[in-house]
Amino acid sequence: MSATPATPGTPDLPALPVLQADCSNCFALCCVALPFAKSSDFAVNKAAGTPCKNLQQDFRCGIHTRLRDKGFQGCTVFDCFGAGQQVSQVTFGGQDWRGHPGTAGAMYEVFPVMRQLHELLFYVSEALALPAAAPVHADLRRALAETTEWTAADADALTTLDVGALRGRINTLLLRASELARAKAPARKKNHRGADLMGARLAGADLRGAGFRGAYLIAADLSGADLRLADLIGADLRDTDLRGADLRDAIFLTQAQLNAARGDAKTKIPPTLARPAHWSA
Repeated sequence: MSATPATPGTPDLPALPVLQADCSNCFALCCVALPFAKSSDFAVNKAAGTPCKNLQQDFRCGIHTRLRDKGFQGCTVFDCFGAGQQVSQVTFGGQDWRGHPGTAGAMYEVFPVMRQLHELLFYVSEALALPAAAPVHADLRRALAETTEWTAADADALTTLDVGALRGRINTLLLRASELARAKAPARKKNHRGADLMGARLAGADLRGAGFRGAYLIAADLSGADLRLADLIGADLRDTDLRGADLRDAIFLTQAQLNAARGDAKTKIPPTLARPAHWSA
């Protein structure tokens, strides 16, 4: 087996749906379908299926450029991985919930499922880009094909999908891919899976190859830390200090995690991700 995985969309892999949010082709599903509770992330309570008070008739946010100032930081870090436009334009063929209210309930039910499917596609694609994970690439390709097929299913099929079971099967592959990749790290591989590291002082630490799957790193100090080949899948990086940290080849790092953290011009990030606008110079 080749150590270099094929790019999704090439003959041996399916063409993936877009895995980046395109709000211009979405009917603001994250602003309607999902609930949020009043907290440091959201200024008000909102029930699932209820439009946010800031949502305009054209499906745009009325305070988009002032979300952080208005207490809606949670909106600035949410990422649907492109599920919004997939549900809006593919699953429901461009019929919006305002113009076709009969679709609203099903659309709100399908959106969270699609979001999980797109997230899985993102992680599987990331795993296929890890040369060290070559022993599981064949299984990952099969998982990619199966998940991609589900994203094209109709609303009725999607609402019956046991997405939890699918996640469980794929997570086993992602964990194995992570282990293979992190084995290349020269440092001692510390396991912080699911750990409560809120406010932890890890400035300047050598964390190469460490496991932070599902860890709580809220407000932790990771400034100047070396996080190359660290597994960050599901890690909570809200207000985590990443100033000067090295995350160049951190495993399963997402844009939403970076958006939730604090960094600066010296923070090293993967070339596939963007430096958040709110980070310090």
